[in-house]
Amino acid sequence: MGVERPWVDLGKAAELDPDMVTRRDLTWVRRAAIGLWAIGLFTEFWVHGLAFDRTRLILLMCFGMFAACIGRRRAITVVIDWLPFVLILLLYDWTRNVAQLIDMPTQWHLAPDIDKAMFGVNPTVWLQSHLKHAEPTWWEVVTSVVYISYFIVPYAMAAILWVRDRAVWRRYAACFLATTFIALIGYTLLPAAPPWAAARCTAEQVQDHPRDPPCMHSVTPEPDGGLLGRVEPRHDGAAPYVERISWRGWSVLNIDNASQLFTMAQGKSNLVAAIPSLHAGLTMLLALFMWPRVKALGKTLFMAYPLAMAFALVFTAEHYVIDILLGWALAASVIAVCRWVDRRWLIPRQQRLRAPTVQP
Repeated sequence: MGVERPWVDLGKAAELDPDMVTRRDLTWVRRAAIGLWAIGLFTEFWVHGLAFDRTRLILLMCFGMFAACIGRRRAITVVIDWLPFVLILLLYDWTRNVAQLIDMPTQWHLAPDIDKAMFGVNPTVWLQSHLKHAEPTWWEVVTSVVYISYFIVPYAMAAILWVRDRAVWRRYAACFLATTFIALIGYTLLPAAPPWAAARCTAEQVQDHPRDPPCMHSVTPEPDGGLLGRVEPRHDGAAPYVERISWRGWSVLNIDNASQLFTMAQGKSNLVAAIPSLHAGLTMLLALFMWPRVKALGKTLFMAYPLAMAFALVFTAEHYVIDILLGWALAASVIAVCRWVDRRWLIPRQQRLRAPTVQP
């Protein structure tokens, strides 16, 4: 008998126990453990706020997956599957600012010019002219929640898929990582400023394509609207320029710590990583990945998610429409390649492995 490859042995170690049928039913133990985890999760969020930090979020989810393993699967499976996934994401975190080393010129005019060519007006300016009030409204609660859900939903969905079917989770994880790193290549080679930054700078201030000009950090945008032009507010008291308002909805909910953590996270991120929009890309990836796996209601909800995210990104001045379209195109391309690889290699391989062995 030949020696099996190490990863095959790891895979077998993580599979269901062959004696599981003869073991004591641990359903109630598993449910109790999941219940305790849910209470602990609620308490953690209540005391320390929502988990916008990815490492903290995944760690919290792993405790839930350990609980879900009771009576179903060996707990080591969590480590075997999720540790490589987390390490690769950490690699992304360490390399996402490599654009600073390459020192590519930052694009300040490209995206707004394309948006204006497509629509005749700048969509962010138009939306803030018509919808923005002096104080945040109920729909800004929706846009803030939708925007920040990007930091939670794709990872929570990964945990759900893992609990239900490890094979499906592997495909999702592969697509997730591919989308993330291709986007990294995109905004490394083509760094671009988002709408809120363009509203704070004039053409003269960014004529040399700077990455981090002082105007970008000014408290008040240019009175004339900077590169985007003036907002003509339809509601009294609304500011006559484009503002970054993705956080304002949290003040309506009186969740101040969420707003503070969110603002801090934004300050530490790559501020000129607009093309393509990873918010748009990963939410569309989730929708396309789940499309063949859910029924009509599920299809509607999953597809509504990237559309709601697109509106939130444009209205709150986080992204241009072209950023979103490129993010969607990236997600669709990754899904198409994944399905081609499945048809070309993985499915035939599985069929060969399942075929009965003919004895001589």
